[in-house]
Amino acid sequence: MSSLRSACQKFASFALLSLALEACGSTTTAPNAGSSGGAGGTTKATGGTPSGGSPGTGGAVGGGGSPGSGGKAGGGGSADAGGTTVSGGSGGSAGRAGGGSNGSGGTATGSGGSTSLPDAAAGGQASSGGTPGTGGAVSSGGKGDFPGSGGAGGGPGGTSGALDSGVGGTAVLTGPCDIYQAGNTPCVAAHSTVRSLYGAYKGSLYQVRRTSDKTTKDIAALTAGGLADSASQEAFCAGTKCTISIIYDQSTQHNDLTLTKGGWIGDRAKEADAAGIKVTVAGHTVYGIHVPQSDGQTGIGYRNNKATGTAKGDEPESMYMVANGKLYNDQCCFDYGNAETNSLNNGKATMESIYFGNCRSWGSGDGQGPWVMSDLEEGLFSGLNAKLNSADKSITSAYVTAMLKGKQHMWAIKSGDSQSGDLTKIYEGAYPSGYDPMKKEGAIVLGTGGDNSFMGVGDFFEGAMTAGYASDATDSAVQANIVAAGYGR
Repeated sequence: MSSLRSACQKFASFALLSLALEACGSTTTAPNAGSSGGAGGTTKATGGTPSGGSPGTGGAVGGGGSPGSGGKAGGGGSADAGGTTVSGGSGGSAGRAGGGSNGSGGTATGSGGSTSLPDAAAGGQASSGGTPGTGGAVSSGGKGDFPGSGGAGGGPGGTSGALDSGVGGTAVLTGPCDIYQAGNTPCVAAHSTVRSLYGAYKGSLYQVRRTSDKTTKDIAALTAGGLADSASQEAFCAGTKCTISIIYDQSTQHNDLTLTKGGWIGDRAKEADAAGIKVTVAGHTVYGIHVPQSDGQTGIGYRNNKATGTAKGDEPESMYMVANGKLYNDQCCFDYGNAETNSLNNGKATMESIYFGNCRSWGSGDGQGPWVMSDLEEGLFSGLNAKLNSADKSITSAYVTAMLKGKQHMWAIKSGDSQSGDLTKIYEGAYPSGYDPMKKEGAIVLGTGGDNSFMGVGDFFEGAMTAGYASDATDSAVQANIVAAGYGR
């Protein structure tokens, strides 16, 4: 998006940029301990062949009773071989709740008790012995403090939970990109300085650079599917300033984001202050990408003009980002998404990115803003026309989930509170005139417009892009996962 076409920024040449940066409006600045899991019982056969009851007939472990309640394990009840069922003791290891059933009369271990581990997940781990059936249902399991906890995990051969997959009786932590994958719209980019966006990802999330000696350090997730190791960043940057030099792509495409260049920002872009925005997620301190008001000469922005796997032309795609709902302005453009591969304005329909702010130079939403809109190049759109869309309500939440998706002849935009509730569909329908077919080029931009216009402000915490147009059910599941992450708690 060319910010210099904005009614907010009328000037004849880039040399006068610093003299013409009067904003139309001022810049606005700005999980939970789980419930206790059901205590697992221990069943043991005391005689005969441990054939157990009929496979799959194990009793259900209840809905997460108090630890140590001694509920009977859903592991076969009385064994056919005459084994005695022994009442369960208090809960075992944290992070797993409610044992899966084992219809063979073997030992079914269920760990109850509250857990505060970020990888807590429902579904106890059944031990060997006999042929398991469909697995005892874990109705609500021990609720952890991270997305994916408390889902229904089946035993071996059992049915997985809505967000977690039962594997051998142990449910697996799930991230937004696991949900997109399950919806046949796999992530081709997954960026976050806050957390893993895949349940199995435990690699580096981002890299910081010390300004004093220019050395760098990768900041990884504390655990698979977990939060960023912010303490590692703080120790490395103690006594000096650090910037964020790389935002790693967690997807298999490896579409990492590094300092942008070209376009309006030229070679004057700067890396974000690594301590520029600090928030709490699930009781844990993490850092985002802070894009402050530009001085007119420099700005913050990241880009990958050689991204792979991203949508091109009229190919379908979906994307989302979580941003600070209290930091925005009326300038262009705080974007995340698909952009031009040469950092220039290549005409209408050459980009498809999420915008957050209250710029009115093209389209707008209801009230004073801020709004979630789409930057399609040479226009910010909240609906079919570059005009008011009253369905695009002003954002009042501290954290905002912004979603955008497009396919042949149709696009949609949604927004939601990242701390609670579902998404609101702002628009779904035909593209504006002059934007069908789309001419997407497939680069990835963060913090600036497609042509590197750099007057927008905002804070970015996480985001992903996919191949394919996600279903409404997938969108809602991703939003539920974000809410469960615990932003601001």
